[in-house]
Amino acid sequence: MQTRKLGSSGLEVSAIGFGCMGINFSYGTSLSKQDGIELIRAAVDRGVSFFDTAEVYGPFTNEEIVGEALAPVRDQVVIATKFGFDIDFATRENRGVSSRPERIRQAVEGSLRRLRIETIDLLYQHRVDPAVPIEDVAGTVKELIAEGKVKHFGMSEPGVATLRRAHAVLPVTTLQNEYSLWTRGPETNGILAACDELGIGLVPYSPLGKGFLTGAMNKDTTFGAGDFRNSVPRFAPEALEKNQALVDLLRRVGEAHGATPAQIALAWLLAQRPYIVPIPGTTKLHRLEENLGAAAVELPDADLREIETAAAQIHIAGERYAAPQLAMVGRDAAPASR
Repeated sequence: MQTRKLGSSGLEVSAIGFGCMGINFSYGTSLSKQDGIELIRAAVDRGVSFFDTAEVYGPFTNEEIVGEALAPVRDQVVIATKFGFDIDFATRENRGVSSRPERIRQAVEGSLRRLRIETIDLLYQHRVDPAVPIEDVAGTVKELIAEGKVKHFGMSEPGVATLRRAHAVLPVTTLQNEYSLWTRGPETNGILAACDELGIGLVPYSPLGKGFLTGAMNKDTTFGAGDFRNSVPRFAPEALEKNQALVDLLRRVGEAHGATPAQIALAWLLAQRPYIVPIPGTTKLHRLEENLGAAAVELPDADLREIETAAAQIHIAGERYAAPQLAMVGRDAAPASR
């Protein structure tokens, strides 16, 4: 597996990481703990060194699976996790965003314990808390770094102004934003430009469009109870039918390379910037191997131009989130305290 550096931080990881959320959270079907552990270890065996989880996945249980799976190879991997929600430890109810300094510290202690590690390699703010100045958030993580509990600071889906304020207090190593051929916001909302300017890495989540860009769905696809895609406008039958044109494009380009639509989607992302490291998730070994194979697909300039020209003619139907989740991305934090 090739490696990449996340911006100017020097943090080096496999060119394709593993997004662990879907192992037991959000997609309706879950692997058993043992099957999840075995899949993560299979990823390690195939060269993956970058694993992403979060306190809120489960909540808590995803971190436990990741921690047990990676304990034997701790010195070979980079583990990323996230804080940013107010979770009731007794009921496991998610009461909304919270990045109060005391909540950050509480989250970090829990993550360290569940992940079976002494230091979190990369700690993200999962979503901006508009009630807490980002200077207080970054300052708290800076203290945790000084204490040896965290190595690198990241953010997920911040507004650009808030990103810059955070970076002025503590260098942001990487951003985790949704980015793919059907979610291209980072190109237009200033995120990619800020990464270029500030030397920040970009870790696209949902790089396969929550499964759509694999080519395994059509307008008749249905999702199980508890699968969050049931509430996502982009996965309504009429939207799936309209968006099929994008998969057709990926399939057409892939045929020339002996590659699948998913591999072309990931190869396209890798070609956008040298500091981009996508983190596709899966519950299936053959899909894991398919995803990792994308690192060996090199798209020549002619193919990249073809994809760009054709994609520009395709209007993506439906928002990428339902309204409550959409309201949580691209936000700015409260003004700094005076």
